[in-house]
Amino acid sequence: MRIGGVVAGLPVIAGPILLVLALQHGSAFASRAAAGVLLGMVGLAAFVLAYVATAKWLSWPSAVGAAYTAFALAVVAMRPLSVGALPALIIACGTLVLTLGLLPRPPRVDAEPLAPARWDMPFRAACTAVAVVTVTAIATTLGPHLSGLITSFPIITAVLSVFTHAHRGRDEAIRLLRGFTVGFFSYAAFCFVVAATIRPLGVSGCFALAAVLALCVQATAVAASQGHVLRPRQITPPQNEVSSADAIPPA
Repeated sequence: MRIGGVVAGLPVIAGPILLVLALQHGSAFASRAAAGVLLGMVGLAAFVLAYVATAKWLSWPSAVGAAYTAFALAVVAMRPLSVGALPALIIACGTLVLTLGLLPRPPRVDAEPLAPARWDMPFRAACTAVAVVTVTAIATTLGPHLSGLITSFPIITAVLSVFTHAHRGRDEAIRLLRGFTVGFFSYAAFCFVVAATIRPLGVSGCFALAAVLALCVQATAVAASQGHVLRPRQITPPQNEVSSADAIPPA
């Protein structure tokens, strides 16, 4: 579940939205919107932490309700803050690092992989289409900064967390959310490249570079997660046992 969360962290919704905003409203608008998405990742981190904290005591409906409330409060807090690409990236990555430090580490339990539901891919495609149409339709009214903040709204994250929580339990949902948080670093890399390079490179060059960098960051995250999951546990023999070498008397 951890690795699945890492892979699911790709900007499959933010990427198309930023592309449409760039084509409709120009590079400057898309650059500011991408910086807004980076700040909106504070809301994603708040969503993850609130879900995990609530899930310790309550069921998934209460957890997802508390998580969305935390996201909304974080977006309200970020709305007055308008910064450039680099400060926004520092805020986003710092928040993700802090979130990973605060998230618990449930013990790993060997279990058969949970087969993806038939509705998984169609649902993701539908979420992407609805989000792109909605945000781009109201972008002129909202402006680039608020459009970026709203683009980070967690749809797929919430659905997959609830699905995992309901079918595999709280610990597996937490492992999934840890994976999502790791995957958000590639999300941040993508948005940073768009915010920083879309004006000098143009739309096509900028999005090509952003996609390549996001995939590189994602591959690194997957490799690190696989090493964490597959690393064999060190078994220390009890101190009262005598090794076979010590049992052989000297010649």
